[in-house]
Amino acid sequence: MAKYSKLQVIRAITETGLVPVFYSPDLETSKKILKACYDGGVRVFEFTNRGDFAHEVFCELVKFANAQLPGMILGIGSVVDPGTAALFIQSGANFVVGPLFNPDIVPVCNRRLIPYFPGCATPSEIGAAQQAGCDICKVFPGDVLGPAFIKSIMAPMPWSQLMVTGGVKPTRENLEAWFKAGATCVGMGSHLFPKDVIAAGEWNKISELCAETLEIIKSLR
Repeated sequence: MAKYSKLQVIRAITETGLVPVFYSPDLETSKKILKACYDGGVRVFEFTNRGDFAHEVFCELVKFANAQLPGMILGIGSVVDPGTAALFIQSGANFVVGPLFNPDIVPVCNRRLIPYFPGCATPSEIGAAQQAGCDICKVFPGDVLGPAFIKSIMAPMPWSQLMVTGGVKPTRENLEAWFKAGATCVGMGSHLFPKDVIAAGEWNKISELCAETLEIIKSLR
């Protein structure tokens, strides 16, 4: 069962502007990453469903966050069907993210008041998701669509709340382009978690990168 309400999740995402996106089949590595992000000021984290038994790792992460990381809101990503959404909601997901928009996922999330952030790449997909009740739409793949897409959507649909994911980098230049275009927040994966840093176990560097990224976002608003 989700620990945080739909309003709490959306408020945390819109206030911080950053959702780290990460997957590892190794529980201890995942815990270290989650703690490093938390120490860097992150309060919303997306663990992605990208491997066998990902739900087992996720269950333990939820227990870890609830016990040791007060205020950390954990959600699940890479969800493409309602059955998977239900599995992770039962495992404690506070929000559900997908690379695409599947309208069959909407009632599963709505029934439990869980936010669903679907992946959208056209105005029609965004409009359909909004009509279904999705408060925030994930613009994906961000590096393919670009900031100009965000700006073009916000002109005729200024009420939209868009989370850009895919190719987002923790640099002022990159972040400024997205937020100037009108993005509500960004999802950031590999650029926030350098492989060499993880291999060396230099968790403090990830904390520093998270803190720097949050500070840049704050200065851009």
